[in-house]
Amino acid sequence: MCLAVPAKIVALGGTSATVDMHGNRVTVSALLLPDAGMGDWVLVHAGFAIQKIDQATAEETFSLIGDLKRLGEMVDEPVAEPNHA
Repeated sequence: MCLAVPAKIVALGGTSATVDMHGNRVTVSALLLPDAGMGDWVLVHAGFAIQKIDQATAEETFSLIGDLKRLGEMVDEPVAEPNHA
C-alpha cells in the first residue's frame, strides 16, 4: 500500500521543491513533475512530488485524515466493562 500526502509548493529550485504539508516545510524532488509551479498542490510520496492535484482534493484529503484521527482516538478510549448484575 502506498501513501501520498497533499502538499503545496512554496518554493522551486531546479528539480527540487519546498512544499508545505499542513505547516511542515519539506524539500522534495519535483523531477517527475516538470510542469509544477509555485502554488500548485501535489501529492508527495517517498520524497517525490508524484502528481498535481487541485486545492479542493487536497482539502478533502485533509478532512478525511482528521476523520480518521478522531476515529482512532475513539478506538483508543477504554471501553467500559459490561455490568452483569
